[in-house]
Amino acid sequence: MARQQFQYDESGGTFYYFILSFLALVLIPTTIYSWPRKKKEDPEKLKQECQCSDCLKKKTILASADPYRALKSVLVKAILVLGWILLIFLTYRVSQFDYEMASFDPFEILKIEPTSSMAEIKKAYRKLSVVLHPDKETGDEKAFMMLTKAYQALTDEVAKANYEKYGNPDGPGAMSFGIALPSWIVEKENSVLVLGLYALVFMIALPSVVGMWWYRSIRYSGDKVLLNTSHMYFHFILKTPHMLLKRALMVLAASLEFDKRHNSQVIERQSDNEEVPALIRQLPNLNEKCKEHPLCRMYSIKTRAILHAHLSRIPLSLETLEKDRQFIVKKCPYLVQEMVSCVHQIVMLAYARRAPRLPSIETIENCMKMSPMIIQALWEFKSPLLQLPHITEDHLYFMNKKRHIKNLQQFAQLSSEESRHLLKSLPDFEYENVMKVLGQMPLVDFSIRCEVIDDENTNVVTAGAIVTVTVTLIRQDMKTLFGNSKVPQKQSIKDDEERAEEQEGDGVGVGAAPIKKQAPWSKMRKGKGGKGGKKPGSNQKRKPNPPKNSAASGNTDTQEQSKLNSEADSDADGSDLDEKDSVSGSEDENDKQTKNISSLTVDDDDEEWEKLQAKLNKREKFEGKSRISHTVHCPFFPEEKQEYWWTYICDRKSRTLLTAPYYVTNLVEREEIQLKFTAPRWPGVYTFTVCLRSDSYLGMDQQQELKLDVQKAPAPPTEHPQWDLSESEPEHNDQQESLSDYPTDTSDEEENSE
Repeated sequence: MARQQFQYDESGGTFYYFILSFLALVLIPTTIYSWPRKKKEDPEKLKQECQCSDCLKKKTILASADPYRALKSVLVKAILVLGWILLIFLTYRVSQFDYEMASFDPFEILKIEPTSSMAEIKKAYRKLSVVLHPDKETGDEKAFMMLTKAYQALTDEVAKANYEKYGNPDGPGAMSFGIALPSWIVEKENSVLVLGLYALVFMIALPSVVGMWWYRSIRYSGDKVLLNTSHMYFHFILKTPHMLLKRALMVLAASLEFDKRHNSQVIERQSDNEEVPALIRQLPNLNEKCKEHPLCRMYSIKTRAILHAHLSRIPLSLETLEKDRQFIVKKCPYLVQEMVSCVHQIVMLAYARRAPRLPSIETIENCMKMSPMIIQALWEFKSPLLQLPHITEDHLYFMNKKRHIKNLQQFAQLSSEESRHLLKSLPDFEYENVMKVLGQMPLVDFSIRCEVIDDENTNVVTAGAIVTVTVTLIRQDMKTLFGNSKVPQKQSIKDDEERAEEQEGDGVGVGAAPIKKQAPWSKMRKGKGGKGGKKPGSNQKRKPNPPKNSAASGNTDTQEQSKLNSEADSDADGSDLDEKDSVSGSEDENDKQTKNISSLTVDDDDEEWEKLQAKLNKREKFEGKSRISHTVHCPFFPEEKQEYWWTYICDRKSRTLLTAPYYVTNLVEREEIQLKFTAPRWPGVYTFTVCLRSDSYLGMDQQQELKLDVQKAPAPPTEHPQWDLSESEPEHNDQQESLSDYPTDTSDEEENSE
């Protein structure tokens, strides 16, 4: 075997291979993904877009958001073209290098015919050697060496035999591996320069880049929100567990993303000293004299004033406050989602008795309400019809005078003649624009299914079981309702709250805290804190008493099971006939399923188990969450917005959250979401609420009631045919009954004594 040799590249051919391979690996995918392409505008899509003045202004804002876009496109194209020119040049050099190394033909080098005689060969050699000899002015050392090797291959017998056998007059050469680096890198004269370059790249530049990236990344959470902002949210949520909408808006405006000291993108102008106070005077109920820190900081007051002006649709100065409004509104959806996440984390900590107070369900819902308010630039108490273009308060007055229309679905169900009559003050172009936008708004069919997927009988809920609620969302366009008055109205969360307040009927004001109802399973026994019980001393600290599980939110350690069972039964007896029918129906269904299970053979059990496992694998499969759904009509939001939704389960009676709010970001046509929570510990009939909230539109919220007939958990089995060993070992029957799976301390002591 020939000896292997490693040497640095003297001719530069191997280095060309390395550069060519590296450049091709970088240049080809970069060209595919980074080549600037002009976005083709679909004429059909342009016809479907809103043509109101506010949407046209938004298009102008989006176009001017990147003023250097054209220059960046030209630079990218120039760099890619230069890269391809370099790639073509290197390919040509490598091809020439390969041709010189592979094409050794002595007759071609000597410029003679293959049938030439020995005299002709010597004559040609002498003629060319005079020209190519290195000592001559026309000499070429490399060409002279090739000429000498060609002459030897045709005149010397050994060289001729090697050429005929190996294609080289020198015979079988050693296998050589070239190092794809030029030899000047290891030369002594260049050692200081090479070491300095290595130190600059690997000891200064690389650590500096990594350090800067790490310092910036540790300041933010996974959603690109400052960690200090999250800490501030935690502080105010713990301080005010029942947070009103106005208070939540103040906390949102105090986010540190709007502070110049924490965000260098914030612009502070000298004109703010005049424009901000003038804006504050136009806004009522701003609470600018609040003394809490950081709510009293100037950046917080300015942000709060701009948000109030945005919600009231007050025009601002284009060159100053309008730019600030666009910057603030862009960041609000991410901050609202972070605030919702903070409330949920505190709820979970309260369930684990690690938080002093449990936030109410109104707190997290008020945080969610801020997102559609900011995206649509409307207060919560405004009519959802104002989300449509060209619709003003004057049109609403006329529409309510003719027909009492409360939401978008009612307006969409009107016939074309009725809707045109209500909007007869609008020109045909504006009316068509209104109906076009209305037809593209979402109409979500919201259904739920409850089961216990890890139990033999999935339709029976036992105490303490893990309940899985599958929420099915089917999205359609609102234009499917045009002229169809037979479709029933969706049950709105707001309508349900108003109905509950009317039933409570204690004259509660608009801004007052709602009356808190105790769930029937959360009542305390007498003598332990109820009426006539011992009162705690004034010097004692009240300990937090959050629920031990997410459903039984009011249970305490001193409750008696018999007392709670009787209360739950009495509550179930006092309910309507539907609940009684559901209870009796579930019992009958339970009996039927028990009979079916008992009649199954071993093969049937295996088939059922395989089906169950396949169902679990399908449901628990990881789904990559896309961020693309449908574009939202939001002319006052300075960015393109996609439709997102929250869905969660809560208990309206105890006003607590049961499951984490699931953020649906990929609802295109149909989606299924699984929400899991722990069933109450005591048997009874419970009513929970499954909610669906939009983060982009007002008036799209829905809810459905979930009634659970919680059965008593079965006792663990004490006997099983597999445990009966009386037939095989009858003489040790008494000992087998007393043995357990694990040895105890007393059994060890008896064995040691023996």
